[in-house]
Amino acid sequence: MLKIMLPMTMLIPTALLSHPKLLWTSTTTYSLLIATMSLQWLLPTHYPHKSLTHWTGIDQISSPLLVLSCWLLPLMMLASQHHLQHEPLVRKRMFLTTMITVQPLIILAFSTTELMLFYISFEATLIPTLILITRWGNQPERLTAGIYLLFYTLISSLPLLVAILCLHTQTGTLHLTMLKLTHSPLTDSWTNLLLNAALLTAFMVKAPLYGFHLWLPKAHVEAPIAGSMLLAALLLKLGGYGIMRITLLTGPPLDQLHYPFLTLALWGALMTSSICLRQTDLKSLIAYSSVSHMGLVIAASMIQTQWSFSGAMILMISHGLTSSMLFCLANTNYERTHSRILTLARGLQPLLPLMATWWLLANLTNMALPPTTNLMAELTIMIALFNWSPFTILLTGIATLLTASYTLFMLLTTQRGPTPTHLTSIQNSNTREHLLMTLHILPMLLLMLKPELISGAPL
Repeated sequence: MLKIMLPMTMLIPTALLSHPKLLWTSTTTYSLLIATMSLQWLLPTHYPHKSLTHWTGIDQISSPLLVLSCWLLPLMMLASQHHLQHEPLVRKRMFLTTMITVQPLIILAFSTTELMLFYISFEATLIPTLILITRWGNQPERLTAGIYLLFYTLISSLPLLVAILCLHTQTGTLHLTMLKLTHSPLTDSWTNLLLNAALLTAFMVKAPLYGFHLWLPKAHVEAPIAGSMLLAALLLKLGGYGIMRITLLTGPPLDQLHYPFLTLALWGALMTSSICLRQTDLKSLIAYSSVSHMGLVIAASMIQTQWSFSGAMILMISHGLTSSMLFCLANTNYERTHSRILTLARGLQPLLPLMATWWLLANLTNMALPPTTNLMAELTIMIALFNWSPFTILLTGIATLLTASYTLFMLLTTQRGPTPTHLTSIQNSNTREHLLMTLHILPMLLLMLKPELISGAPL
């Protein structure tokens, strides 16, 4: 674990002390090296925890998410270069430092084997994200978005802290390996129902569950591109990961808890897909599509079968790469047209033909076209849900149909149709952007060949 954590922390002095001309090159190359080193975590193991220390350990649930978080740091740096082009050097260094600071915290949150340390790192990721949104966002509303993000997350996390302390008094330990060995103290009583709900609520807001999702579109729309990628690909996954971790410990949740969360998650997948169909803002559309996909992850995590966990894991990784790529594409459009409104930045295929290829690939993975891992994940989750209750096929079926509809709507609006008169000549796409898209799509294509690496199941 330290051979990734130490180089990751040494990225901060690299960003602060590099020569101005080599700032982007050195930090991006260094973080790519760390990302390549982290691929070793995907190797199968016969032990329940790999590289187990007193506080950290990696198992099949955390290893794909850890690799994803290491992989996205160089991509966030690549995506932000144009955005920070005209900023003074000090601001560039501060931006890179803030972005790098999130990374060890996320790695700690995904790999910790102690609940209190998990809570601390889970909360600490909020501070650099908030700084990214409020300091480097585009619009004046970024402060409102930051306040929404802060208060939604903080208010939902306080019950989680109380629940963790209660669990400690009941069992005498917060170590995950020890908690697995103790019999679940959560018996069928009102206090334990509340305790279970408190443990889950913080993760439901982070994931986010429909109804608690209002902070997400705001934060996405106001965030700079690195902030959007960080939110979509990693911070939402903290919610799904937390639900899977906690539900594994507390045993099967009571029926009173199952139904409201599952109903809200599936209804939310349906509703947010419908909302996407009438969005005028491109970033907002991609943000709402994240809520719809994470609804399926929440529903699958609540059922707690091997199949549903496997489907939820694959969907989290696939969605992390897909939504991050979509935000990058939306950003390349925004940098050229200076507008996120779909009607003002449409018909770009004749002007940027190569970018249209990336748009097509990203949208096909988003609508879960075979043989992508997204399709595999959605099918697995649907089968697990149908097995739990046949009625769910209605909601998931309509949600899938709507997902395909809004994805095609997004593709056709941005790429096809008449080009607006004010967009007669725009800057060509460059190598950096193509490299960024390649590094997003390449893992997705390679994972199709060996999806068990990210399935969360013991190999």
